[in-house]
Amino acid sequence: MMYRLFVAFWFLTTAALAQAPFWEEEWPNTDFSKSSVEWIEIISGGPPRDGIPALDRVEFLPAADVDIPGVEPVITVEIDGETPRAYPIRYLTWHEIANDVIGDIPVAVTFCPLCNSALVFDRRVSGGLLTFGVTGKLRNSDMIMFDRQTESWWQQFTGEAIVGDLTGTKLTSIVNWMEPLSDFIARNPDGLVMAEPQGFSRSYGANPYTKYDSGRPFLYNGEDPPHGIEPLARVIRVGDRAWPLERLQAIEELEEAGVRIVWKAGMVSALDVRRIADSRDIGSIRVYDAETGEDVIHEVTFAFAFHAFTPDGEWMLGD
Repeated sequence: MMYRLFVAFWFLTTAALAQAPFWEEEWPNTDFSKSSVEWIEIISGGPPRDGIPALDRVEFLPAADVDIPGVEPVITVEIDGETPRAYPIRYLTWHEIANDVIGDIPVAVTFCPLCNSALVFDRRVSGGLLTFGVTGKLRNSDMIMFDRQTESWWQQFTGEAIVGDLTGTKLTSIVNWMEPLSDFIARNPDGLVMAEPQGFSRSYGANPYTKYDSGRPFLYNGEDPPHGIEPLARVIRVGDRAWPLERLQAIEELEEAGVRIVWKAGMVSALDVRRIADSRDIGSIRVYDAETGEDVIHEVTFAFAFHAFTPDGEWMLGD
């Protein structure tokens, strides 16, 4: 038995190490001598480099002119002094990254459907301005991005470069939240909503991951979350803490660990049935600093992803 385990471990390790030379042919401008993760953790998700096309030019419509069902989720970014912007998940499910500029801040608006992780980053680093694309690679079932300037690879869930010249560099996160389009428009009648991308043959408004959030994580071989929490249960991540979404759905509001979390019905899942607008209502979350009332950086992600990237994280179960 031990011998078979040793052989299996040797085979997996050897196969993983063999991937680096293979990737050097696909990525000749990436410095594979620099990496902060084990090669065995990185796998192909199927699509090749840019097979999921990131958006480098983003157009917007006035909120009043948008013809999208109000229950559909959008990523909202509200920066002081700038017109609020909403990025519909119906587009980001197919593109995963939108490179944009809000005022004088260049941003990357990102969504990994496999982890349900919506994150917005400042694209500026000490070495200059970056533009991001999708590698087609996964780690813990989470998208690995790349920058077109150095072709370093970046973990979307953490915002950190894990392979290449910029390994160890961390992007600055920007406050955002996911909410139904109707809430965004009600609060920002003069806001801007990302327009449908042009030049792509995509079924916008359709979910290519039908019933994904009722199944198992894609290409994930890590541990399941503790406490009997289902891998694809949604949790509210704030730093190294996670609150089960079900807990908020039951009580709607709580104040704990320095934050106030509010749940509101009216937003559907983007990863349920084929037509997003017909999906089940999961509601939306806002997280505020309990003292100042200001929005706090957070995301609603799947439990397996939080556990994979924050193995020592604290589960806020309310026991």
